Amino acid sequence: MMSKLKVGIIGVGMAFERLHYPAFQKLADWYEIAALCDVDPEKARKWAGRLNLSQDCVYTDYQDMLFRDDLDVVDIMVPIELNYTVTEAVAKRLAGRRRGIICEKPLAPDMFQAREARDLTRKYNLPIMIAENFRYSEEYNLIRDLVRTGRVGDVYYFIQNHVVDFPAEMPGDKFAAREWRQHPEFPGGVITDTAVHYMAGLRHIFGAIDQLQAFGRPQQADFSPYVAVNVNMLFQSGITGQFSFCCAAKEMQRPLIGLRIFGTQGMIFLEEPNAGTINLAFNDGRSEQIPYETEKGFYNELLNFHKALTGTEPVSVPPEMEYGDLKAVLSIMKSIEEQRIISVDEDTSYQPSYRPTEQAEHLRH
Repeated sequence: MMSKLKVGIIGVGMAFERLHYPAFQKLADWYEIAALCDVDPEKARKWAGRLNLSQDCVYTDYQDMLFRDDLDVVDIMVPIELNYTVTEAVAKRLAGRRRGIICEKPLAPDMFQAREARDLTRKYNLPIMIAENFRYSEEYNLIRDLVRTGRVGDVYYFIQNHVVDFPAEMPGDKFAAREWRQHPEFPGGVITDTAVHYMAGLRHIFGAIDQLQAFGRPQQADFSPYVAVNVNMLFQSGITGQFSFCCAAKEMQRPLIGLRIFGTQGMIFLEEPNAGTINLAFNDGRSEQIPYETEKGFYNELLNFHKALTGTEPVSVPPEMEYGDLKAVLSIMKSIEEQRIISVDEDTSYQPSYRPTEQAEHLRH
């Protein structure tokens, strides 16, 4: 019989409502939400009612929530500038208690805090997962396998393009409506918030990044220092390509540019993560469509974390891995500012440092 993990939530905003909570619902036999914390007590109380939790399970200070002995997991969903400070504080309180932490991406707002966050797993000897859903998504896992098995031959080149009209989404009921995203207190603004997904996806498929060179068009609006960035990338495998991102326009023509990977025998095309189909086009005229389930990353990451805490597999995206994803994004900013080529990944491998057997022993009792 599987162990049901009890979860304490820090932050019951949009990320919880639209991303994490639906995944917890699908894994109701694996997880049970037992406590809620939010700086807005009314919002937390409403969620408590929805989840049939008593009011003594509601907190406005997460430090108070951490006194509970029944929590196996703490899931942190706070503004990016708070990711490291809250995660470090939670890890410090949970150290030695054989608990686990989930933190939203990116793991920190800047490189200084990212270096500190990278070492939290070893420092406090407890499992930490960064909820980078692109690394857990069906589409990026399928594409990685297609590349690694040589389905379109030897891959030399790729294009990854993403366009979003952030100003148009600011008045609506979307993530762009949040004040901390419109006036961010972390470098890069929406570029950091969004491009970290694509750096994670590209590193997931192609591995470590050797070097990159970036150019940006500056703007005055607070939500991003650049309205568009263009990045030339060289991976340590020798694969080269371009990443481009524009945050104040609309890509009206279909199909979208999306992700296009070119090999000696054909190409792989993903229009967008929610397309539901990966397209293969071969040089001999054949084509193939591979369907996948969209938005599966949130489910897969929670499934992986449960297995990690019960000792059957390691955390797939520990802080050491997400550190490289964030470093790639901040290297884009650095390249633009310093007008030079930037070296990115120093290490090409990393291993989770916690001992899953200890977590499993705790949860079996």
